Amino acid sequence: MLQPATLLPAFAPWLDTAGLAVFAASGALAAARAGQTAVTLAFFALITGVGGGTLRDLLIGAPVFWVHDPRAATVCLLVAAAIWATPQRWWRDAALDWFDAVGLAAYAVFGAAKALRYGVPPIPAALMGVVSACVGGIIRDVLAGEPSILMRPELYVTAAALAATSHVVLVLVGVPVAVAAPLAALAGFALRAAAIRWRLALPAYPGRH
Repeated sequence: MLQPATLLPAFAPWLDTAGLAVFAASGALAAARAGQTAVTLAFFALITGVGGGTLRDLLIGAPVFWVHDPRAATVCLLVAAAIWATPQRWWRDAALDWFDAVGLAAYAVFGAAKALRYGVPPIPAALMGVVSACVGGIIRDVLAGEPSILMRPELYVTAAALAATSHVVLVLVGVPVAVAAPLAALAGFALRAAAIRWRLALPAYPGRH
């Protein structure tokens, strides 16, 4: 099985784990806010953390990463346990938004890089980056009965698309992966950070009225 270090630079596993932990936390918190059980918190953490990567791996014909590497599921379950054992006031929405921005950018780049490594053409590879970064959150929102991230006016999926597309374009023009990956992740994070700070949003469909 291809390891993360063969897809991105040596720091990639750390970014991958950090992004996984943040997404798992957002899933566990969604269940915690609804007053659910510890089992439900664990399930939400796992499905949110690995959902996007699972769909990506199935689509590109790769071994599903968390089935073959126990660290991913372990991180999700430990995060769920930590949230279960602590009061909700410790977990500020604003702080999680910023951590989520880091995870979003890192996952988008990692997903696009893995797709390229498996021979996926550039445009689908960029889309696989978006899938990696966003699908887990979509599943979480559907299960929790909350408005989906797809329906939020502020930029979210767009930031993932910028990170994934930037990485693919930089690699195609010959930029080394060790340089392309952090640059692309930084671009995606910067856009998401700006959206959080200034509530940036794309124009809504004008024909509705």
